[in-house]
Amino acid sequence: MAPATYFLLVSFLALVTSQAIASDPSPLQDFCVADIHSPVKVNGFVCKDPMAVNAYDFFKAANLDKPRDTMKSKVGSNVTLINVMQLPGLNTLGISLARIDYAPLGQNPPHTHPRAIEILTVLEGTLYVGFVTSNTDNGNKLFTKVLKKGDVFVFPQGLIHFQFNPKHDKPAVAIAALSSQNPGAITIANAVFGSKPPISDDVLAKAFQVQKGTIDWLQAQFWENNHN
Repeated sequence: MAPATYFLLVSFLALVTSQAIASDPSPLQDFCVADIHSPVKVNGFVCKDPMAVNAYDFFKAANLDKPRDTMKSKVGSNVTLINVMQLPGLNTLGISLARIDYAPLGQNPPHTHPRAIEILTVLEGTLYVGFVTSNTDNGNKLFTKVLKKGDVFVFPQGLIHFQFNPKHDKPAVAIAALSSQNPGAITIANAVFGSKPPISDDVLAKAFQVQKGTIDWLQAQFWENNHN
C-alpha cells in the first residue's frame, strides 16, 4: 500500500473512531425500561426484565396541562421535569421534557444542562431568553431574543442560559424538550454561592473582584432549587 493511501486510510479510521467514541451509544433493543431499584450501578440504569414491562412503564399522569405554584419560589418560577426518574421507559432513549411556569417578572435563572441540548417553546405569555457562549479571545457573546406565544428557541448543550418573564401583570408558560434522559441542571448562583461545603471566600472574592464580606453575605443566603 502506498504511503499516501495508508496515511489517508489511518486518518479516516481515526476520524470515524473519534466520532463513534464522542457520541452516545444507540439502543441495541426496542427499549430498556429502567430498573430504578436495581443495586447494579451502570452509566444510566439497568434494563428491567422485558417480560415484566408494561404500558405504565412508558406512561405518567403528569398533569402538565395544569399551572404550577410559582408564588413560593424566590426566583418566581417552577420547573416540572419529566426525566428517567419519573418515567422509566425513557432509559436509553436520550430525551426528556419539562414544563416551566413563570410568575410575573419571574425567571428561570442562569443555569446549564451538562448533558443536553434544550429546545423551548412558549405556550403562554412572553419570555426574554438568552445564552452565553464559552470563553473566546473576544470574550463571551450573549445571544438573546424576546419570545411570544408559539415561538421556539434552542439552547446549545452546556452553555449558560436563562428565561425571564418581563411582564409585571401576566404569567408565562413554556415547554422544553431536552436531548438526554437525565439532562442535569447546574444553577450558577446556587452552585457558586450555595455549595456544600462552601467554596472558599478567598477564591470567590478574587474571582468576582469584590470584598470577602460581599461573598460571605451571598453565601449566607438561602439558594433554592426551582426544579421539581
